[in-house]
Amino acid sequence: MKNNVARAVEEIEDIVGSGNLSTDEADIYAYSFDASVHSSRPDAVARPSSVEEVSQIMSIAYKYEVPVTPRGAGTSLCGASLAWRGGILLDMTRMRKVKDVRIEDLYVVVEPGLTYREVNEALEKYGFFFPPDPASGDVCTIGGMVGCNASGAHSVKYGATRDHVLGLEVVLADGRIVRTGSRTLKHSSGYQLAKLFVGSEGTLGVVTEATIKVTPLPEYVSTLVAFFDRLEEAGRAISSIISKGLIPYSLEIMDNTCIRAAESYARIGLPTDAEGMIIVEFDGKPSVVSEQIDEARRIVEKFEPVSLEFSDDPNRRMQLWKARKSVLPALSRLEGGLVSTSLADDMVVPMSKIADALKAYNAIAGKYDVVIGLYGHAGDGNLHAKFLLNVTDLESWKKAFKACWEIYERTVSLGGALSGEHGVGFTKSPFMKLEHASDLDVMRIIKKALDPKNILNPGKLALEKDVDSFVYKLRYPVEGV
Repeated sequence: MKNNVARAVEEIEDIVGSGNLSTDEADIYAYSFDASVHSSRPDAVARPSSVEEVSQIMSIAYKYEVPVTPRGAGTSLCGASLAWRGGILLDMTRMRKVKDVRIEDLYVVVEPGLTYREVNEALEKYGFFFPPDPASGDVCTIGGMVGCNASGAHSVKYGATRDHVLGLEVVLADGRIVRTGSRTLKHSSGYQLAKLFVGSEGTLGVVTEATIKVTPLPEYVSTLVAFFDRLEEAGRAISSIISKGLIPYSLEIMDNTCIRAAESYARIGLPTDAEGMIIVEFDGKPSVVSEQIDEARRIVEKFEPVSLEFSDDPNRRMQLWKARKSVLPALSRLEGGLVSTSLADDMVVPMSKIADALKAYNAIAGKYDVVIGLYGHAGDGNLHAKFLLNVTDLESWKKAFKACWEIYERTVSLGGALSGEHGVGFTKSPFMKLEHASDLDVMRIIKKALDPKNILNPGKLALEKDVDSFVYKLRYPVEGV
């Protein structure tokens, strides 16, 4: 394999140039991490600038059977952008053009290295936007969003990335360039291959262009914030809002652990003794939004919140969202010596089961004596459970794995899924059989058909074999791992 990598690297350098191909130890180290708990080193990093260069790189990799891992900004929380088997790490961030804006046809065509924020900056002057709004939106790339079907706070109303992708240009494992989907809002001729590549985490092809449906920017947004002395009541309030036919712009939840963490960072006056907090927003015409907010207030009051707050002030909304989006890093400084980790952090359940899920997750954490912070986009049933661990202690990881197993088991039993927006990568691979007992083999058949040599992002999505544990290739110095 090493000889094959060396040959491939030599040929790839001729394509991208010496300045965009590196085997330097410092570069390799920098690319051996993403936002997950794992670490894995590539043998080389290539930075292509065009679909033609990607095609030639894949042809070379296919010839020498060298693994290729596509990567955007490296914000993956489950190890999807790590070169698990070494080989070539394909940094797509040089491909960052807005190629076409067609507001009259409701789409924009962009390259994969462009960030979510940059796409919306390009659309803002037209009065439109790309809505999913992942928490990492300032830095995450369109290619990465497509790879894991990313979403965020606005998905309860506007959907996830897959709902906005009209078409994709993709380079297959052998270097072939294919165009999938269309540039029309409706498309019913043949298999919906563009949708297949969304969420495939680079295991089926390398996305080199995306045609994305755009949406008019909201005319007006108003916010309701409520605090509860029981987390389950917050969950029931959310289920009730949805069941009454109200479709919010965003609908978020945080437990006491996350409230305390967010307040320790943002200092905006959140009551740190509350057990649960929800943020409810509606967008549209002011008169309609006012009616919706008032209806949501009446619903929430039935669950006896300890306090309520209303605001349409952009500065206050910015404060609240700064606090909400700070939760992941802020949790790491909440409990002395414990680090926030992304393990069971992206479950999704039916909205009617939110309260049941929250209660179950807390009970499981208590059973295994682990600290978790619960929060998420509860309006579409998407819940995050961040484990606070002593990351240098093997027993802490083992307890966390057992707790994760039961959390995912309970999630599936409630009719839920392992991931709502982060994808699977390696971290969630051990649990795939809980949700995909009957169709994982079909996924493997598709993978084999499109990537017969298994060179595209191998080791992810449990596509090769059953995985026993995520306690492997950890980025932390854990004795015994």
